[in-house]
Amino acid sequence: MRAQESPAVRPFSVSIDEPVLAEMRARLARTRWPDAIDGAGWAYGTDETYLRELVVHWRDGFDWRAQEQRINGFEHAIVTVDGLAIHTMHARSSAPDAIPLLMLHGWPSTFVQMLDIVPLLTPYFHVVVPSLPGFGFSPPSRTPGMHVGRIAGAFVMLMASLGYARFGARSSDLGAGVLQQMALDDPGVLIGLHLSGTNPYIGYVPDDLSPAEQTFVADAQRWNQTEMAYAMMHSSKPQTVAVALNDSPAGLASWIVEKFWRWSDDGGDLGSRFTFDQLLTNLTIYWATQTINSSMRLYYETARATLAYGHVDVPTAMLMSDRDLFPTPREWAARQYNVVRWTKIDRGGHFLEWEEPRLVADDLIATFAPARTAPSR
Repeated sequence: MRAQESPAVRPFSVSIDEPVLAEMRARLARTRWPDAIDGAGWAYGTDETYLRELVVHWRDGFDWRAQEQRINGFEHAIVTVDGLAIHTMHARSSAPDAIPLLMLHGWPSTFVQMLDIVPLLTPYFHVVVPSLPGFGFSPPSRTPGMHVGRIAGAFVMLMASLGYARFGARSSDLGAGVLQQMALDDPGVLIGLHLSGTNPYIGYVPDDLSPAEQTFVADAQRWNQTEMAYAMMHSSKPQTVAVALNDSPAGLASWIVEKFWRWSDDGGDLGSRFTFDQLLTNLTIYWATQTINSSMRLYYETARATLAYGHVDVPTAMLMSDRDLFPTPREWAARQYNVVRWTKIDRGGHFLEWEEPRLVADDLIATFAPARTAPSR
């Protein structure tokens, strides 16, 4: 049974002041474009033609108020834990045996990654979608040390403040790093994990790799050489690039949109997976809250943190698409996690809740259905 919420929880509505939006549009109108190779497309980075069209729509056609109204159709709160004010979207189920489910986004997305999937889950789950500290409407920390381990502890407290002593958890990307730390530091709070995605950080490589693992390591090494420059920047000098990204909405769009193009299952056509309005809702949140710097700083802090290490014993389901960066074999994942369910899919990329919400929802329901009668701690 869910306990009463803590006084640390206060209602919140998403709202961006009109002068902030007006200034954003004025900056978009004054964009100073760099030169570009004719017909280069995405070969050198963000496609200039696509970005110019996106910027025009952001300036002249994008209706933030319509998106704001949709967002506020869900319940929101600010939950204060560990000195942090954490924005949280909370969708309660009417089912008497509903399971609490914590869902975490990564970078460069925000909580809006979950808007389409949440209604598919509420017949079965009480869904909690916090914004990671320093992302969107969760204000940044102004002191060092905001890494995935600290966030994991804060989110355990957040769930307790909402009345959930035990819960399931779902994520990929940086959010999966938070959940890994939670599972190592406080496994008793977790009914189970549900993860997706390929992690290209390979660190220690065992000497007993299977043929599939050997292919995976080679793919990861190639990816690190060709695609990880952004992460190296975030992990080493985030403040340097943040000045430009916080000053130019077009620059911010270029930095983020290229990752959506590269990481999603779009066949090279970003518009086949994401509308302008979906991308711009995410971008407007970063712009208006000025959290691009703090979002990137999470890489820096995590790279320097002393984190829990070891095998995750919490039962873990993995929903894995070969269209997400590159394939990950089950035996590699099993070196880190107690993999009790492994589902391979042939569509959807790095933003699965956004790209294939029905598919993810169905797998979550199948994963946690046996636990619906599990007692709370």
